[in-house]
Amino acid sequence: MSNVLRYAMTGALAVVGFIAAQSSHASVVIGGTRVVYPSQEKEVTVKLTNQGTKPALVQVWLDNGDEKSTPDTAKVPFTITPPISRIDPTKGLAIRVLYTKEPLPTDKETLFWLNMLEVPPKPADSEGRNLLQFAFRTRIKVFFRPAGLQGDIATAPEKLSWKLVPADKGWALQVNNPTPYFISFAHVGIKTGDKIVGDEGGGMVAPGGNTTFPLKDVGSPASDAQAAFDVISDFGAISSMTHAVTR
Repeated sequence: MSNVLRYAMTGALAVVGFIAAQSSHASVVIGGTRVVYPSQEKEVTVKLTNQGTKPALVQVWLDNGDEKSTPDTAKVPFTITPPISRIDPTKGLAIRVLYTKEPLPTDKETLFWLNMLEVPPKPADSEGRNLLQFAFRTRIKVFFRPAGLQGDIATAPEKLSWKLVPADKGWALQVNNPTPYFISFAHVGIKTGDKIVGDEGGGMVAPGGNTTFPLKDVGSPASDAQAAFDVISDFGAISSMTHAVTR
């Protein structure tokens, strides 16, 4: 484990005991809410920007879905350059993500996660003082997209099928995805007339998979009920859609 990560974990543990007494926020932000890696590209770049007033040290790595991963334990077919960087206030940095060509499915997307750990520098006057250091970890999705996939990501949400299914506390919406693309949602609910109810947030459905979304405080849905959902595009834009449901 790198010294950066050891230092960050020490700070993160301190935060756990102090979170109720003080709030803070990360200074370095990632440009975009997701990364798409077309398989034919040699590399993609991701922009980091320090919006704070002090320098920040960041460490970046990818994982395949394990939230507890570290740069030492994550096993993915990518390398990142540079993996550790200092970013001065108001400055930016472009990191390079390179696919190392280990075999991945060619008929559907594969999901990875980009992790950014930000560690603030120690204050210059910290000698002999007890200080609380905060470490911030950000994770965003990375979609590895093979060339020549059937269909198009822009029209993939139209091909979803939706079904109302009984749930422990009422009803849920089950979505089936016949496309080779991951489809992300900002919101999922049920629409009857002009009213949308049951929305408990968003989620995602994998290629060829299905996901069930519980509907909050929904009684027996009307016969004209429709699935109402907000789809998140490659660029982070949100589009509202409706679709007929089966039972």
